[in-house]
Amino acid sequence: QVQLVESGGGSVQAGGSLTLACIVSGDPATTDLTSWFRQAPGKEREAVAGIRSRSSETLYWDSVKGRFTISQNNAKNVVSLQMDSLKPEDTGVYYCAARAKAVGGLWYLTGTYKYWGQGTQVTVSS
Repeated sequence: QVQLVESGGGSVQAGGSLTLACIVSGDPATTDLTSWFRQAPGKEREAVAGIRSRSSETLYWDSVKGRFTISQNNAKNVVSLQMDSLKPEDTGVYYCAARAKAVGGLWYLTGTYKYWGQGTQVTVSS
C-alpha cells in the first residue's frame, strides 16, 4: 500500500509561483510513476506532469510545458511540482497520484493510477 499527502497549495496572483510537495509513504517501491493531476470546478480531472521512479523521466501536459517542473528526491519519497508563471486557468485542486508497477498505459490517464492523495487547492487570481 502507498499513501500520498500533498502540501503547498495556496493563493497567488497571475505570474507568481508555488511549489507543491507530495509525500509518498508505505511501499513506494511498488509504484513506477508518480504524477500530478488537477481538477477545476465543473471540469474533468486532467494530467499536469509525471515522473518515472526509476529513470526520473519527466512528462508534461502541453499547457504547462516550460512553466512547471516536476522532480523527485533521491529517496523517491517526495515528488515536487514547481509552478512558475501561473495563470488563472491553472486554478484547481491538485492531486498527487501513483501508478502500480506493470500497469502500463498512457501516463495521463487517471484510470491507470491506483493511489491518490486528498488534494491541495491552488488559486490564481488575475
